[in-house]
Amino acid sequence: MDFSNGAAYIDGKFMSVGEARIPMTHLGYRRSDATYDVVGVRDGNFFRLDEHISRFRASMNALRMSPTESDEDICRILHRIVALSGLHDAYVAMDCIRALPPIGAPRHSAFAPCYIACYAVPWISIASPEQLERGFHMIIAETLRISRRSVDPKVKNFHWGDLTRGHFEAYDRGSDIAVLLDEDGFVTEGPGFNVFVVRDGKVITPRNGVLHGITRRSVIELCDDLKIPVSETDITAQQLLEADEIFTSTTAGGIMPVSRINDRILGNDRPGPISQKLFGQFWERRAQGWHATPVHYELEREDGQS
Repeated sequence: MDFSNGAAYIDGKFMSVGEARIPMTHLGYRRSDATYDVVGVRDGNFFRLDEHISRFRASMNALRMSPTESDEDICRILHRIVALSGLHDAYVAMDCIRALPPIGAPRHSAFAPCYIACYAVPWISIASPEQLERGFHMIIAETLRISRRSVDPKVKNFHWGDLTRGHFEAYDRGSDIAVLLDEDGFVTEGPGFNVFVVRDGKVITPRNGVLHGITRRSVIELCDDLKIPVSETDITAQQLLEADEIFTSTTAGGIMPVSRINDRILGNDRPGPISQKLFGQFWERRAQGWHATPVHYELEREDGQS
């Protein structure tokens, strides 16, 4: 097989990413009845791999999904697809998808089996070098985040209708990204990223209505190590608008500073000093092997497959 564009695994079988398919009749497609997680590979090392798999398992449990693969199996699958692809900088996704109830069973998700689907492709960053240098231009969307009483944001899911709508708002207003408020007017998150506010040398991040991001966790650790006060709390739209600095965090981009919020320019229209310090420390420590798990490239030839 040609794995030059990436490798995939679906329900027990390895294949090139271009051959990966799921049936369009499955509930994972028809009803977004699925969960997922994403882990990055840089310089041949996974970042916080065990924590991503642990969060993936917690999401599956919350959605009452029980695939046949154990956490150890999933770990080996992820190593294998990166090894097959030969990539040293990769975006690696793991999904759990609900299929269909067998013939004769009730048409209910409780009776539908679930299966694992994973893929590794060349690294994808949601921030361009230019955006990282100048900082994102952000808006506060008019679209509200789906209530956490309806869809638990701590469970990674494909219910992105609100996030996508907010992203289009940003596009229509000539900005890069959008952050959504909840029904009580507090800041939550944006399409695929957590948000941080810096005010008077202190860093705060929303405590409710958000995914507990692995990169978010890394930012909190960095702040503690660097003696930068950090806390999780409710953040109002006004606090966001009046911030000294704003930055975001995600697996597919790391720490990403913001230089504009709505019509307000932050600082000198460039990333602020604390955002820059955290950005530099994040990638410097990654290069030094912080929370790194080396990819088992020897698995490329497992089961006789080259």
